[in-house]
Amino acid sequence: MTIKDVAAYCGVAVSTVSRVLNNHPDVSPETRTRVLEAVDKLHYIPNNSARDLVLAPADTIGLVVRGAENPFYTPIIRTIEKRCEEAGYTMVLHQIPVGADEISAGATLVRSKRLKGLIFLGGRFDYSRAEGDAIGIPFVCCTNTNQFGDLDKSVYSSVSIDDYAEGYKATKLLIDHGHTKIAVLLDSVRDHSISELRYAGYRQALVDAGIPLDEDLVLETVDFTMSAAYARTLAALGERPDITAIFAVADSMAIAAMKALHNVGFSVPGACSIVAIDGIEISQYTIPTLTTLVQPQETLGEEAFKTLLDVIEGTAPNRHVRLETSLREGETLGKARS
Repeated sequence: MTIKDVAAYCGVAVSTVSRVLNNHPDVSPETRTRVLEAVDKLHYIPNNSARDLVLAPADTIGLVVRGAENPFYTPIIRTIEKRCEEAGYTMVLHQIPVGADEISAGATLVRSKRLKGLIFLGGRFDYSRAEGDAIGIPFVCCTNTNQFGDLDKSVYSSVSIDDYAEGYKATKLLIDHGHTKIAVLLDSVRDHSISELRYAGYRQALVDAGIPLDEDLVLETVDFTMSAAYARTLAALGERPDITAIFAVADSMAIAAMKALHNVGFSVPGACSIVAIDGIEISQYTIPTLTTLVQPQETLGEEAFKTLLDVIEGTAPNRHVRLETSLREGETLGKARS
């Protein structure tokens, strides 16, 4: 596999592929994404990988970010990079699109760089044993837990919140304010990821409160884009004007839902309350300010690096760290309308 093969696959010039691989800024986002997807799919390793194996620092840690456009990851990336520098390690950052395979990207990075360890940020929740074996070095899953996979917990580490518990907590906040017509806005109830886990928490909170599950209030969007969340909320409000609250599994989806509510004349929280999970920076500046369960982003990054370093240096075995959110009260949570 050569750089010419990648260029031919993408329908671009060899020089364009080279600029993408060397992180030149003069490439459109669409072309960059297409080339990186091709590199992963074709398992292309740049020709300078042999040189890198000789010249790259021995103390190098890889960070593979799946869905790097997600603003939630930015503070985590910065924290990991800072901790690497402080500990005398070099960080190699590799960004891939949401739909790309981080295991393949990670394995390629391991082969092309002299990595001591690897951190996956924003990855899947269903790694297999074979995929774990493909990595071959210590690795940490940051923000994901592999709850749907069969990877032995002793061979990897993870740092994340308890998505089920936080989904329960967010829903209970709404229930405690008298809401019974609570919609849940999510990607899919079977995505083997945060939506499925947070949805399970939502369902259990309803059961514990004696509120029957209303399937019409389960608002699946198929993806996490704000446009999909906006459209799904808009449609739901037309079909079910009795909705008095929305639990959005992510801040970005909640912000899109607030726009939909505004456009149909529903005041927040007067006509409809909203609670979310994440705590991204922009959600502090919505009008009204979003009420959300804030993930400790910097702590996630710190714990991910510390956990990996302990395993690399042999001071501790693999472990699974669970962190808790904190409530930012905001202004989108109110009593249910009568």
